Amino acid sequence: MKSDLEIAQSVDIKPIKSIAAKLKLSDDVIELYGHYKAKLPLSLIDKEKVNSSNLILVTAISPTPAGEGKTTISIGLNEGLNKIGKQSTVVIREPSLGPVFGIKGGAAGGGRAQVVPMEEINLHFTGDFSAIEKANNLLAALIDNNIQNKKNNLGIDPRTVSWKRVMDMNDRSLRKIIVGLGGQGFGVPREAGFDITAASEIMAILCLSENFEDLKNRLGNIFVGFTYDKKAIYARDLNAEGAMAALLKDAIKPNLVQTLEGNPAIIHGGPFANIAQGTNSVIATKMGLSLSDYVVTEAGFGSDLGAEKFLDIKCASSGLAPKLVVIVATIRALKYHGGVALADLSQSNPTAVKDGLPNLEKHIENMKKYNLTPIVAINHFYNDSDEEIEVVKNRCKELGVEVAVAKVHSQGGDGAIELAKKVVKIADEASNNFAPLYDWKLPIEEKILKIAQEIYGAKNVEYTADAKKDLRRIDTLGLSEVPVCIAKTQYSLSDDLKLLGRPENFTVTVRQIEIAAGAGFVVPIMGTIMRMPGLPESPAAERIDINDDGVISGLF
Repeated sequence: MKSDLEIAQSVDIKPIKSIAAKLKLSDDVIELYGHYKAKLPLSLIDKEKVNSSNLILVTAISPTPAGEGKTTISIGLNEGLNKIGKQSTVVIREPSLGPVFGIKGGAAGGGRAQVVPMEEINLHFTGDFSAIEKANNLLAALIDNNIQNKKNNLGIDPRTVSWKRVMDMNDRSLRKIIVGLGGQGFGVPREAGFDITAASEIMAILCLSENFEDLKNRLGNIFVGFTYDKKAIYARDLNAEGAMAALLKDAIKPNLVQTLEGNPAIIHGGPFANIAQGTNSVIATKMGLSLSDYVVTEAGFGSDLGAEKFLDIKCASSGLAPKLVVIVATIRALKYHGGVALADLSQSNPTAVKDGLPNLEKHIENMKKYNLTPIVAINHFYNDSDEEIEVVKNRCKELGVEVAVAKVHSQGGDGAIELAKKVVKIADEASNNFAPLYDWKLPIEEKILKIAQEIYGAKNVEYTADAKKDLRRIDTLGLSEVPVCIAKTQYSLSDDLKLLGRPENFTVTVRQIEIAAGAGFVVPIMGTIMRMPGLPESPAAERIDINDDGVISGLF
């Protein structure tokens, strides 16, 4: 069996100009990045077309460590929609180097449902992550410079600085550090740390901004810390937003590439859904809707993370509204939630599939809370048995939910025909009654409790002393009427990764709450989740190589 990389390298990639032509874009409109990638200018966004096109959200059940293939299904569904005569574009996030070199691998799809050039997309791509990283770290440098120097000194109390540096790599050793050691010429010593670039507030800002003016305003609103006189300091007080926005001049523009079958794909932004908002940019989604009749987009991990944030933050902020939600389920993940060990997931076990169904049922219930119609896509693996698949189909029938087996990994668009037809039917019949789960004006604690109880199924929420202190700070800063972007494990509906299936009567614990005033939300951090991941014992980086001809191997 060919690897994902071997399949991607075997395809004759079309010049990006021909892909742009499918979107009725002339050569002089797109900004070329070589032969197979291009940037799309923001002027192409058409507000009227955005409101008339069909937005399809792809989410999933709670995953196994390997993930359940939301990106693969999103790309495959896009291929299927084009095969049945619909003008469709897939709009997804950019991969982060952390997972690429870590445990999960790349994020360009898999098998016959991929975006290409796969190697470039999974590595440096068009430099967006680098620009985000540089803008983030410029602010960090300006903060420490202001503390160090007497001229224009704002009187920032180093003990209150909350701004972290970032890098696009899994490196647990950088979670907590001390900067400024070495004497007077090296800065003022203080505690600091690194987050991964995907969790940067700059990433969140880029993904939620509507235009350059909005981008600069949000950058200026970044909360830095307090002065010794307890005055709040923001990035605008350091005159940082102009230079930061200049670094993001090209990064704010979405990237156009193609699928294996030569259909348009827009890739932009890359926040993780367990530690950030987990969706591609508002600009990219609106770009896709401006240029196509259908847009397939995905939100990271399960409905309790990416989909909730997509709907309660991204859609509520931008006015976007999906017509329906595709919930990706795999037989292996259902067996995992049914109590089967990871090492035994390849063995047929219909009973375990049945035992794992409550997890799927909860994700279906979650999407219905937003007045959206869900459809279940069974992401087919070669070792799935017919008996196991029938268990899922029968339960979906009992619940009155459409279901389709998607063999996109092995068949590409041909394996998504059934799913595509059902998606179109649901979209045509959609009532457009989408509504967010909560009102932003509710107190922070009420918003957290509503998500915890209605989406996770928790009984209660507890707060540590640090979290309670953070709540008081949020109130002092006048940030109580913003949405909450909860960071928690993706492996469970709870904040405990060991509670699989559909746990009940559990309590989630808010450890701390980070402020993202520029992005326009706060980040309650639950359980033991970290915003700087670490590498596994055997990282994927050990298997990646390049030969004398420049051909890369080992990516997956």
